Amino acid sequence: MNYETILTEIRGDGPRRVGLITLNRPKQMNALNDQLMDELGQALLAFDADEGVGCIVVTGNEKAFAAGADIGAMKDYDFDRVYRNDYISRNWETMRRVRKPVIAAVAGVALGGGCEVALLCDIVIAADNARFGQPEITIGVIPGAGGTQRLPRAIGKAKAMDMVLTNRWIGAQEAEAWGLVSRVVPADKLVDEALAVAQKICSFGALSVMAAKEAVNRAFESPLSEGIWYERRLVHALFGTADQREGMDAFVSKRAPAFNRQS
Repeated sequence: MNYETILTEIRGDGPRRVGLITLNRPKQMNALNDQLMDELGQALLAFDADEGVGCIVVTGNEKAFAAGADIGAMKDYDFDRVYRNDYISRNWETMRRVRKPVIAAVAGVALGGGCEVALLCDIVIAADNARFGQPEITIGVIPGAGGTQRLPRAIGKAKAMDMVLTNRWIGAQEAEAWGLVSRVVPADKLVDEALAVAQKICSFGALSVMAAKEAVNRAFESPLSEGIWYERRLVHALFGTADQREGMDAFVSKRAPAFNRQS
């Protein structure tokens, strides 16, 4: 498809093909408007449906992953418009429908909606110049794409309150220590590192990768007993797959497994 606010490409060969999506509104610091979020959702679903792609990376540029929602576009919105049009829910939540792992590769600022898009991803890899924040309180609103819900689950109530109520921005090292990001890498190595992680994931069986993602996400949305039950049922189900037989036979035989890497 011809996109106007994002760039898409496929990196890697054979079973290690990764869909790379680059947010591309550099003059606006990748501010997130409806068009960008529509196009991001379309690209995510297209890569998710592509059997030749095993993982997806979302990134921005060296200055901004995304500086937040486009305030210029939404400053004249009123309740009637946002409620009738299902603002945010209509297109921001598309990422939740993606079954393949999505990695955020964050350099520069990830503020407001930018931080929330990163939180929607399954893994967040940060450049050493990355900065995260939820500054919505400074313009008379609150985070609206999960910042008051996913952020406390990632870093705890006290730290989330500090960021949401005081407009505190944190750097990459602090974000890693708090559990917001999984690893920090030099800025010039960010996309290469994210692609390497994605290609590592692509080397495993598609069914077990999707099941693992579902199970971990369930941990955030259910009581422990329910999550354990769900995990157990997925484990039982995976014993009915060719990948389970191949993986365990390869382990016992001391050889590399040949997984079915198509979704």
